[in-house]
Amino acid sequence: MEMERESEKMERGKSELRMAMEELCLLSSTDGVDQQQEQKQQQQQQQRSSTMDLLCISKQLLHVLDEIGPTLLVLRQDIQQNIQRLQDLLARDPSKYANLTTIVTEEVEEGISKKTNSCTRATIWLSRSINFSLHLLERLINNPEPSLKEIVEEAYKSTLKPFHGWISSAAYRVALDLIPDIEIFIQVLMGNCQDPEDFAGDVMIFVSIVQPLLEEINTILVKHKLDRLKST
Repeated sequence: MEMERESEKMERGKSELRMAMEELCLLSSTDGVDQQQEQKQQQQQQQRSSTMDLLCISKQLLHVLDEIGPTLLVLRQDIQQNIQRLQDLLARDPSKYANLTTIVTEEVEEGISKKTNSCTRATIWLSRSINFSLHLLERLINNPEPSLKEIVEEAYKSTLKPFHGWISSAAYRVALDLIPDIEIFIQVLMGNCQDPEDFAGDVMIFVSIVQPLLEEINTILVKHKLDRLKST
């Protein structure tokens, strides 16, 4: 699977970001999309599974972390465990658990939503990791002058740090010392096929695609007073 992915990136000239958008089936083409195509795209979006969307985006994030190397190992392990937890639940009943609202509501009613191994916690931390990534990407294209370490630290402080205990915070401080150069990181995201303007455009499209899902998740969590849940 990984070899096929690398082959597709090389042959079709796609970055990790572009592949993520296409796998979500929500990429809006700028090359003359007619009205019929646009209506079909909107219908597909309405029928999508929010659980599958969250898993898809989270898996793409894993691919990026894999390419960077062991620098953010603590984040990668956390994402992988949470993906597996949601995948296992979805496999039990794909129709029932296609929507994240159903998952969270059921666990709240059963009184297990705050437990360490709950799918609600998995949803919370996957969405926070994605939010961290969006903040990182936006800062990367809007103000690339600071070092990547500074950009990562700023994104971390505004997204993940408020919810981390001292153990998680300490792990991230160690990871910050291993952050690669900004040029290497951008090359990982861009691949061999894009110029900076295309990359910036893809970032903005990606953010616009993912943001509604994060807002949907946040609405669910706020409703059940779970949005401020911290790590144990």
